[in-house]
Amino acid sequence: MTGFQLQRLGLVMEPEPGNPLEAEGILNPAAVRGPDGELYLFPRLVGRGNYSRIGIARVRFNEAGDPAGVERIGIALEPEADYELRPDGGGCEDPRITFFEPFQRYIMTYTAFSPQGPRIALALSKDLFHWQRLGLATFSPHDDIEFDGVDNKDAGIFPIAINNPIGQPALAMLHRPLFPGTRPEETAHYPAFRTADLHRESIWISYCHTALEDSGPYRLGQFTSHHRLASPVSSWERLKIGGGTPPIMTRHGWLIIYHGVSEVAESSSEGCYLCYSAGVMVLSKTHPRLICYRSPKPVLTPSLPQERRGTVANVVFPTGIDQRLDLGTPDRFDVYYGMADNRIGVARLDVPDFLPPGALADHPEAKV
Repeated sequence: MTGFQLQRLGLVMEPEPGNPLEAEGILNPAAVRGPDGELYLFPRLVGRGNYSRIGIARVRFNEAGDPAGVERIGIALEPEADYELRPDGGGCEDPRITFFEPFQRYIMTYTAFSPQGPRIALALSKDLFHWQRLGLATFSPHDDIEFDGVDNKDAGIFPIAINNPIGQPALAMLHRPLFPGTRPEETAHYPAFRTADLHRESIWISYCHTALEDSGPYRLGQFTSHHRLASPVSSWERLKIGGGTPPIMTRHGWLIIYHGVSEVAESSSEGCYLCYSAGVMVLSKTHPRLICYRSPKPVLTPSLPQERRGTVANVVFPTGIDQRLDLGTPDRFDVYYGMADNRIGVARLDVPDFLPPGALADHPEAKV
């Protein structure tokens, strides 16, 4: 095997006819193994008026061991905190879940949507069925970069403690702040050949070392140190890069399936279309701030009708990943992704024996 091979396995979840909780779509799930060994999805359920909840579903597998559907179980989080509510509705959206070994707890990061805009919120669970909200993540400044008060989404937690920039073990989180001017709808108006602003268009790793002190797992929302990880490099991510699946260990290092945004050739009266694709990044096992591999081309791009037409056209958006240890295949990972913001698909990613040549970690002419 010479590269990262990805094969679509099919549709696993779509809106249930007549279910008002899913009237506007079901998408972008977390995926995690429970204490019982079963695989659970936590999809975003979108009701009328873009009112979003986080559901729970158990994945069903066919005789070949491939995901074949789900059993709906209920609701994990419904908007109720002030930072999840708006006068016209609310939102608990796009979760990622990691079993954090130092706490022996599951940590959920999700997007809370209030009048202030999207923010990263956290919740904690022992069993995946009962969740305790921990509030919004807060961020200390980094040089002249102010993270607090900035829209933020698509966060994922490392499953073990990671040393922060001064060598302290910490809870580490990947995230991509949406600074003004860096949304793809905005960067689409920039010249085709431009330099990215490294500080304001990048995925970051932020660290919360107090979470590992005597105060325990309930003080894990204050991130006090930061490291810029990656900015847009290739044409398929020209307009934006951002988080995808939480980091998971492979034979080569920490694997991340992230998203990139570009234009598509067609034009419309409303402006250019956007295309959301997925790529691979591998980070160093011992120093995750170092990128060992980055795919020069996407490993998944919209091609199926369900990916090209929907609530938002031309979108594949990876959010959940499952290492198939249950099949005795540690190099196989099932990637769960949103399809055009309306359905959920799954694809099989096989990790190669050796890392192939990859793209640069940063654009060589990027503006610092």
